[in-house]
Amino acid sequence: MKKVLFTGGGTGGHIMPIIAIARELKKLHSKHVLYYIGPKDKLTSDLLEGEGFKIQPIVCGKIRRYFSILNIVDILFKIPFSFLQSFFLLLFIRPQLVFSKGGTGSLPVTYWARLFRKPVFIHESDVVPGLSNKITSKWAKRIFVSFEKTEYFNKNQTTLVGNPIRKDLLKGTAKDAKNILNLNSKKPVILVLGGSQGSESINEFILLILNKLLEDYELIHVSGSKNYKKASIQSKIVIRDKEMGKYYHLYEFLNEVELKNAYVVSNIIISRAGSGSIFEIAASGKPSILIPLPGAASNHQSKNAYEYQESGATIVIEQDNLSPGFFKEEIHNILSQYKKMEKAALKFAKPDAAENIAKEIISYLDENKKNRI
Repeated sequence: MKKVLFTGGGTGGHIMPIIAIARELKKLHSKHVLYYIGPKDKLTSDLLEGEGFKIQPIVCGKIRRYFSILNIVDILFKIPFSFLQSFFLLLFIRPQLVFSKGGTGSLPVTYWARLFRKPVFIHESDVVPGLSNKITSKWAKRIFVSFEKTEYFNKNQTTLVGNPIRKDLLKGTAKDAKNILNLNSKKPVILVLGGSQGSESINEFILLILNKLLEDYELIHVSGSKNYKKASIQSKIVIRDKEMGKYYHLYEFLNEVELKNAYVVSNIIISRAGSGSIFEIAASGKPSILIPLPGAASNHQSKNAYEYQESGATIVIEQDNLSPGFFKEEIHNILSQYKKMEKAALKFAKPDAAENIAKEIISYLDENKKNRI
């Protein structure tokens, strides 16, 4: 049995690609034991355990790019302890290969992998690489990227694969969507997503113009767990007509079955500009409006969004430029060129990213085994 160790964490944008790759490894009938080292998080643990991972949580610290007293705690205590934990875990697990998605807690793992002479593969989701992947790239055997214009890395050392997505998200049906999501199917459907952690700003804007939107559209609105209670109360106050309320569907989050059916039935998707969201939207072939998260590290969401916009599949609206009239006008513009944007999205999509990475992992391990023999 070959042991493959995955690391990376902090958001769903790190974990979902790991799950996608793991599923493809299983489909290829490869005999691997899958391990994960990363931040302790119940949702992450539940998701990965469901995919058969052996999980080893570590204490994780981060270096913030702004003044914070937490930086002192993390630099003096949490980060050194994460390196100590990772040393013993690598010594115990002895993986044949380490795959890093970057993010919180990944650097201690890839650092010891290098010293133990274990091959390291990394995948970078965003146009602007995070600090952990920048450092790890100096000794990584493979560097996979999502966007053609990914910064920092030497292009001769990277492989463009896109961002790994779960292929099951492409298997929804309109019939299932109507039943599962309780849709009326009399108006075009808009799906509103705020990223893995939700977006209070997007929620507030949607609620501000909710009545106007419901005149012409049916909404599936994913608020995020932290914002759900507030959004639920506000939406009940905002919606003036109970008949109109039938076209508004508010969710804390969507599970995989709900999400795949929401993708298939939606006409337009409103979303933040995390790489995972972009590549899922593209693979679904749906036109979109992207609202990058202001203040995201290294402005990576804006750079992701504008590169995707070059494909012709989306319209980018900066959060500060959101206004009711302009927003509704852009929705009308998208519907007027729907087929063109749908085609552009599918052309940009790379639904086989997870499968291609899984094949690279298997190929490398098989080749390495031959060389040892």
